[in-house]
Amino acid sequence: MNRIQLFRLLRHNNNLSYRRSPAFEQGMVAKVLMGIGAGIFVIYLLAFGTMFGFIAAHEMDEPTFIAGLMPYVLMIDFFLRFMVQQTPDVLAKPYMLLPLPRNSVIETFLVSSLLSSYNWLWLCFFIPYAIVVWAGGGSFLMALSIVVVCQLLLMANSQFYLLVRTLLGRSMLWWFLPLVVYGSVFIPLLIDWNGDLFERFTEKLIAIMRTGWWMLPATLLLLVAMFFVNRKMQFAYVYEEVSGQEKKPKAINHVYQFSFLDRFGQTGEYLKLEIKSLMRNKAMRMRFWTSVCIIVVFTLLIAYTPIYDGMMNANFWCFYCFAIYGITSLVKVMGPEGNYIDLLMVHRENILSLLHAKYYFHCAILLLPCLLMLPAIIEGKFSILMVLAYMFLSSGLLYFIMFQLAISNKQTMPLDQKLTGKGNIESGWQLILELVAMFLPIVLVTILIFAFNERTAYIVLASLGLLLTLAHPWWLRNIYQRMMKRRYENLEGFRATR
Repeated sequence: MNRIQLFRLLRHNNNLSYRRSPAFEQGMVAKVLMGIGAGIFVIYLLAFGTMFGFIAAHEMDEPTFIAGLMPYVLMIDFFLRFMVQQTPDVLAKPYMLLPLPRNSVIETFLVSSLLSSYNWLWLCFFIPYAIVVWAGGGSFLMALSIVVVCQLLLMANSQFYLLVRTLLGRSMLWWFLPLVVYGSVFIPLLIDWNGDLFERFTEKLIAIMRTGWWMLPATLLLLVAMFFVNRKMQFAYVYEEVSGQEKKPKAINHVYQFSFLDRFGQTGEYLKLEIKSLMRNKAMRMRFWTSVCIIVVFTLLIAYTPIYDGMMNANFWCFYCFAIYGITSLVKVMGPEGNYIDLLMVHRENILSLLHAKYYFHCAILLLPCLLMLPAIIEGKFSILMVLAYMFLSSGLLYFIMFQLAISNKQTMPLDQKLTGKGNIESGWQLILELVAMFLPIVLVTILIFAFNERTAYIVLASLGLLLTLAHPWWLRNIYQRMMKRRYENLEGFRATR
C-alpha cells in the first residue's frame, strides 16, 4: 500500500467514523449553521479583498500593499481557528497496532488539516485583491505570485496553530509563543508612539514582497518546515499517550477537603466535585484557566485602557467579561459527567443537586470580573448599575439559556484526553443556543438604550436578570424533569461516546 492509497483509506475511515457517530444528525444541523456562517464570512472576505485591492491599485499604486496586511491577517486567522477548528484530535490510536508506517498515519491527518475547507476560504480575500491589482496595471505574474505566497503563508499558519494547540495541552505557558510571534509586529509601535518606525516597518514588508523573488521558495520552505516539526511532535506525543508512557503526576501531598461546603449537604458535595474536577483533570483545568485568562485580559482592557471607550463598545465587552466563562463551559454541560453518569442516576434527584452545584459555581465565577472592575467603578468609568446589570443578566438570562443544553447533551467529554480520541461533534442545539446566549442580551441592551436611556436599560436588564436568578430553583427543576424523560436516550449517547 503506497502513501496515496493509505491517505485515501484513512480519510474514508475517518468519514465513516463521523457518519456512525451518535450525534451525526445533530452534526448535520451544525454543518448547515456553519455553512451559513461560512457564507457570511466569504462575503466579508470578498468585500475586503476588493476594497484593499482598489486601495493598492489606485490610491497607493503599490500592488504588494497586501504584504503590510498579512501579519494582521495571520493573527486574525490564528485566533479564528480556536472557534472554527476543533482541537487537533489525531485519530491514530486504532492504527498504532496495525502493520502501517506510523509516521504516515500522522502525516495523513496533518495533510487533511492543510486541505480543510477553512484554509481555502481565504482565497476569497486574496483572489479579488489580485484581480483588482492586475486590472489596475499590475502584471499577471505579480498577481499570481501574491495569491500563491499569501495562501502558502496561511497554510503555514495553520500548522503553527496545530503546534501551539498541541503544546497548550501540556502547559498554559505556551501561550507566550503566539503572543511573542504575533506581538512582535507591534514592537515598532511600542518603541515609537508617533508611528514613524511602525510605518517604515510596514513599507519594508511591502518592498520585500515587491522585489523579493525568493518569497515563493521561502514561504514553501516555511510550510514544509512547519509540517515536519508538527509531524515529529505529534507522533512523539501521540505515541507517548497511547502507550501510557506519559510522565506520572507527582504524589498528592495534601488533599483539600473544602469542609466549609459540608453545611450545604448534597449540593455541597457536588460543589466539591466541581472544584476538584477542575483541579485534577487536565482537560477541564486547561479550559477553566483559559477562560479565566480571557476574562482577566478583557476586563483589564476595557477598564484601564481607552480602547473600548465608546458607549456600545463598553457595553458589548463588559457583558462578555461576565459571559465568556459560562458560554465556553456550559456549552458542554453534563459532558464531563458523562464519564460516570450511570452512578449519578442511582439515587433520586442526584442530577438536580448537581445542576444546583454547577449553577452556584458559575455564579461565583461572576465575582471575578466584578472585583476587577471595582477601581474603574471608583474612577467613574463604569457605573455600579451597569456592572450589576450585566452580572445579573449573566446569572439569570444567560445561564437560563445555557443550562437548557443539559437536556439534549449526550456526548461524553474526556477529562484528560488531549491528542487521540473519538471525534467531538458540535450539535445543532449547542450552536443555536450558544449564538442566542451570545447575541440576545446585546440585542436587548441596544434596543433598550435607543428606546429609553442607559439608566432605564440597565434597570430593566438588572431586574430581568435578578428575577431569573431568584427563580433558578424552579427552572432548574424543570430542566431536571425534562432530562429524566430523555434519560435512557442520553445514557445511550454518553456510553457510546466514551
